Amino acid sequence: MDSGCQQQSPIFRLRTFGGLELLDESGRAVAFPAKALVILAYLFSTGRRTATRTEVADLLWGGGAQAAAFTNLRRLVSRIKGRQAELDAQILGFSSRGIELKPSLVTCDVSLFGMAEPEGSFDEIKELVDQLRSAFLDKTELQNPAFDQWLAHQRERQLRALDHAMRMMASSLAKTADQRAAVQQAALLVLLTDSNDQIARKFLLQAYDVQGEVEHLRRTFERRNEMLSSWMMEKAAPPPARIAVRVAVPEAAEPSDPTTLQRPCLPRLALLPPNNFSREPAAAMIVTSLLEDITIGFCVLNSVQVLAPYSALQISRNTEDQLAMLEHHGLTYVLETRLSGANEALSLFSQLVFLPTSEIVWAERLSLDSARFAQNRRDISGRLALSVASEIERHRITRNNFDRNPAAYHRYLLGRQFFDRLTLPNLHRARKEMEAVLADSAHFAPALSSLARTYSEEWLLTARGESNLLKSAEAYALQAIRTSSDMADGYRELGVAKLLQGALDESVETLQVAETLSPHYADIIADHADALAHCSRLDSACRTIERAIELNPISPDSYLWTAAGARYGLGHFEEALGYIDRMADGSLADRLSAASWAMLGHRDKAQTFVARTRETHPEFDVENWLSVVPIEEKWHKDIYREGLKKAGF
Repeated sequence: MDSGCQQQSPIFRLRTFGGLELLDESGRAVAFPAKALVILAYLFSTGRRTATRTEVADLLWGGGAQAAAFTNLRRLVSRIKGRQAELDAQILGFSSRGIELKPSLVTCDVSLFGMAEPEGSFDEIKELVDQLRSAFLDKTELQNPAFDQWLAHQRERQLRALDHAMRMMASSLAKTADQRAAVQQAALLVLLTDSNDQIARKFLLQAYDVQGEVEHLRRTFERRNEMLSSWMMEKAAPPPARIAVRVAVPEAAEPSDPTTLQRPCLPRLALLPPNNFSREPAAAMIVTSLLEDITIGFCVLNSVQVLAPYSALQISRNTEDQLAMLEHHGLTYVLETRLSGANEALSLFSQLVFLPTSEIVWAERLSLDSARFAQNRRDISGRLALSVASEIERHRITRNNFDRNPAAYHRYLLGRQFFDRLTLPNLHRARKEMEAVLADSAHFAPALSSLARTYSEEWLLTARGESNLLKSAEAYALQAIRTSSDMADGYRELGVAKLLQGALDESVETLQVAETLSPHYADIIADHADALAHCSRLDSACRTIERAIELNPISPDSYLWTAAGARYGLGHFEEALGYIDRMADGSLADRLSAASWAMLGHRDKAQTFVARTRETHPEFDVENWLSVVPIEEKWHKDIYREGLKKAGF
């Protein structure tokens, strides 16, 4: 080997997790050939002092001609020697046959994962976790099969070391918050790589059970299943499939027989850290930690495979090739987040995107009072985890129809567009598309529930009280429920049909089932608000419709119409007109506009809307309409009667 002497040589540190660089004693990066750093990482990670030139050439340039690889290695050795002379430090020594590491001059973070088995102390686990938060040799790519194979083996070995450390302390329970956090993070890292690791799941559940998270999730889904089963029993319908998002329980965390274990085919999800449009620089850090909590929640639910937080962070930073990176990692869904506001007005907007079609499956805005965030953090993370898991399951059921019949699914999406503007011609177009979908795919539940909606909306628009329209709506809704009993849409449409038929109690009960199945589905919340308004519970209706509008801020006219009606019933006539002004087609609410202007004493303005109503519905009669529209309380009907009569109907 070459030898060299130097006095008071500096001690260098090789960083291999989250990147690859040589650092001096002050922590500053030192220029050194990139492939020389790979050689150092190779020697440290394998616990060896020397490597032959043949294996180094194969590691760095394998897959090509051996002569070319050796030529490249000679050039690299020359560059390394030159740089070491400049640094006055012989980090690597060279002979005709091998390359030697000088460990007295350089240390490395990967040495923590030495060949000795971990002891399994909490301190050791914390140290291992701190390193594995970042990927080993992240962004180091040699496009060489030998290097890729070695790198994959090292990353697997490092996770095995962490897994082994957890198993070694299986008899010890975490007693302090720091110990629980270390175990929680260790289990999370292992589960993100292997969702079937039952020991890691057991530790994660134990750490989470301290705050009652697991029992809360279990109770939530059991309550949904119980409500669904109870509703089915009352209606003498076939028993429903249990909701697929299940909570793993510690008792079931024993290792399975490897010969019978089948890895579930789970959708892959990336939770991207937030874009920060708020006026609080620290807000992004708060929500990044929140997303880590949500990741843990998904591991508890065991319903989706989540990309590790470090990888998600790297993807979020690479805006130019982000889509390619998402596809490269085989992701099905992405949860995008955005922060805005400040202090008490701080809010987080989240949207779930289905990557194959760029479809926005779900969106929600949450208020984050930064002063109370620490106390509310677990509640918020649990709520988001449940919401996204539920929406992925609901969307999966719908997507099954797409996979079986893509043409029918595209017609379904086309038909859904006609609901954006509620006019009779649009409803008839939507109905035609849904009927075409069912001609190709008779058991497509979303199309059945959408067809039901066309009949109930037509009943509302025509205001003629045609009972056959509502009977058709009810029939299609029940068919949708029979086809897919764990989807909320069928219950939603049945609830609306029952509402318009005057069966208010049945309507509220059925809409409650729908909202239980999809608690953050804005359209269902809006229909629930409408049902509350018809039950004359107007304060509750106003609060509920505002929640729907917050979830779906570019609101369809039906939301605004419900909000206007509730405000009118409370005597807030100007606010009612304000909602109508926000509608894309305010003519839908001409009767309500006329009544509102009349109650404000502007009969001339009211007359304009009376005339417009007469053009579309010349036979409209106040008493006939009030006898048909279901309204619970007499005083509520009286305020409608008063406004419409004053307007000139």
